[in-house]
Amino acid sequence: MDNTQYKIPELLAPAGSFEKLVTAVHYGADAVYLGGKQFSLRARAANFDDAGIGRAVEYAHQHGAKVYVTVNIFAHNRDMKGLPDYLESLQSHGVDGIIVADPGVFSLARQTVPALPVHLSTQANVTNGASAAFWSRQGVSRINLARELGYGEIQEIRRATDVELEIFVHGALCISYSGRCMLSNYMTGRDANKGDCAHPCRYSYKLVEEKRPGQYYPVEEDERGTYIFNARDLCLLPHLPRLVATGADSIKIEGRMKSMGYVGSVVRLYRAALDLIREKLFSGEALNNIELPAVFHKEMKKIGTRGHSQNFFEGHPSSDDMLYDTMRLAQGYAPVGIVRAIGPLIIETRNVLESGDTVEYLGTDSIEPVTARVLKMVSKDGEEIVRANPGNRIELHTEPQLVSAQINSIVRKYIEPL
Repeated sequence: MDNTQYKIPELLAPAGSFEKLVTAVHYGADAVYLGGKQFSLRARAANFDDAGIGRAVEYAHQHGAKVYVTVNIFAHNRDMKGLPDYLESLQSHGVDGIIVADPGVFSLARQTVPALPVHLSTQANVTNGASAAFWSRQGVSRINLARELGYGEIQEIRRATDVELEIFVHGALCISYSGRCMLSNYMTGRDANKGDCAHPCRYSYKLVEEKRPGQYYPVEEDERGTYIFNARDLCLLPHLPRLVATGADSIKIEGRMKSMGYVGSVVRLYRAALDLIREKLFSGEALNNIELPAVFHKEMKKIGTRGHSQNFFEGHPSSDDMLYDTMRLAQGYAPVGIVRAIGPLIIETRNVLESGDTVEYLGTDSIEPVTARVLKMVSKDGEEIVRANPGNRIELHTEPQLVSAQINSIVRKYIEPL
């Protein structure tokens, strides 16, 4: 069977900090996206100053990955000051593209740095082929499609334009249309469209009657509870073969505000899935016959906090795609350390680790984690300890030994949910 018509899309990962960038690249991201201190829709992520962007680009390029920088706020006149200089700085650092939503910002970018590729943000709400063709004519090199599209609609847009298409496949969903929300502005004064969202869609709500101040009543559609705006997280992992069939050029993971452990675990999972699809295509297997083994779904259940939704991929979402009774689900697994050196094995702990604990090492060569028991821990002072606290650097001894451990890999453990 001729499978040469299919290509494996770029795996695009979030990099809310330099450590997250390193982790994403380690686990196989082809590209990362990050924000500077200005003009980005994640104002409260660690983000990167000018020198930090240069360092990020240098590291990513040394490891064969690309860097895209978000310049995706919806700008007011006052926000445009300093933008030309910022764009020229990004170009001088060698970034591989910028992500833009606002037509004014787009126009200024085309004038100021015409050679720098521009990717159109999902915030621009491209939901049809005519819109995609329009933006292609304006000079965008890639369109990150709106998240409100189904599989058939993505196919139709692919047929309507040759511009690169990027599709969100995993991560938090906004209750608003492609993230263009004013709820945070009204409730907290923090502008979501300038990157400062307070995430009020995750709050728990109750009703108060004006003549009975302080007397609260639960707001419930039914017995499920009061988190009336709280959407489950997007997960299109089972549909990756179909996304390959659409001709998607890039699949994107949300999460610049998420932890290093989350970013690494999700990137690792999608990298393994894409590599498996490539392997099966190379062996001649029909794309529509490819299914991911059960281990992928088992691993996915160990990641994240809100459960999963296909969003609009196969139809309109329903109440089943919401999480009404709690802000997040109890999560049993958490990163307990990151490998900092090998020979001996040194990890930097991120959660409490004790002798006798069972841990899982997340390698890059197999989706199956390596399970081991902690035999001994030695502090940086050479003292054997029975408990390591977050932030400690320890020499870790396990049974079996983690002989294949790599620097920047994650070690996790089961933590009893509260």
